[in-house]
Amino acid sequence: MLRVGIIGVSGYTGVELARILSGHPQIEITVATSRQYEGKPLSEVYPNLRGCVELTCTNPAADELPELADFFFTAVPHKTAMDIVPPLLKAGKKVVDLSADFRIREVAVYEKWYQPHTSKELLPEAVYGLPELYRDRVKTCRLTANPGCYPTSVILGLAPLLREGLIDPATLIIDSKSGTSGAGRGASVATLFCEVTDGFRPYKVGGSHRHIPEIEQELSALAGNPVTVSFTPHLLPVSRGILSTMYARLTTDCDLASLDALYQKTYQHERFVRLCPPGTVPATQHVRGSNFCDIGLAIDRRAGRVIVMSAIDNIVKGAAGQAVQNMNLMHGFAETTGLLGAPFFP
Repeated sequence: MLRVGIIGVSGYTGVELARILSGHPQIEITVATSRQYEGKPLSEVYPNLRGCVELTCTNPAADELPELADFFFTAVPHKTAMDIVPPLLKAGKKVVDLSADFRIREVAVYEKWYQPHTSKELLPEAVYGLPELYRDRVKTCRLTANPGCYPTSVILGLAPLLREGLIDPATLIIDSKSGTSGAGRGASVATLFCEVTDGFRPYKVGGSHRHIPEIEQELSALAGNPVTVSFTPHLLPVSRGILSTMYARLTTDCDLASLDALYQKTYQHERFVRLCPPGTVPATQHVRGSNFCDIGLAIDRRAGRVIVMSAIDNIVKGAAGQAVQNMNLMHGFAETTGLLGAPFFP
């Protein structure tokens, strides 16, 4: 059994890690840290885990952590991760980090959008943990930077088109909607029930969302040229789910059948990417609670644009599920282990 530690278990991502890992047949959660809930049973903090995870939240010192597990998930805020991860790696442990601290390859870009980086020496070796693009590198690394939720939905949706040069990247418009769990569990007026329910609004408008450099980094790598996107996120009055709709001008005369064939070829061996039958569209309620990404395609002939629609559960494929998928690859388990549950419905 692999001894696994969750550093930062008190947020939505941390508890989702605990939920998924509780059904993983080849791991044992040996430590779950939380400063806020130190000394409390995790099942008391999150009653959904009663009978599934019988573990007490602890707050060990940094130098005590390496002895408590062999593999770690760091589900902590940006800046915090860059301080926690280096000692774990030095102790010979492997880590999947769920913050943004190791996702951006260029130090200057990271520091422009976040804060000064104190572990920049690790950036060259950190592998961007989107298995559908970087599976072989994830298998052999010791530090995986788990992708953000919006970027996961966008990159998987656009990868086939950009690789084949079928769209003009300069025309890319990305319109994404997320459930409120994407904002985290911390108290905020903006995510109170009365502020969110019966409403729908954009936020971080005008190119100010911190996932933009991550999206542009990966889309540029796929296109082979720098890509600048227009990205607008929106807050949905639901708890879980992301739906991203991407628009771009086609560079050649394609029909829907040929695009569908391209996507089928690209993702035919990807267990967690599901392509919607032609004429149907993805929906957040069809991926809820699962590690699936559902993708649908349409062509607007009048405008000469392709429309790509991508749906994920922001806490699973957008965070904890993908992190477990990466752990499986890093430790040599079957990639799908613990992740094949069908989506919740309704």
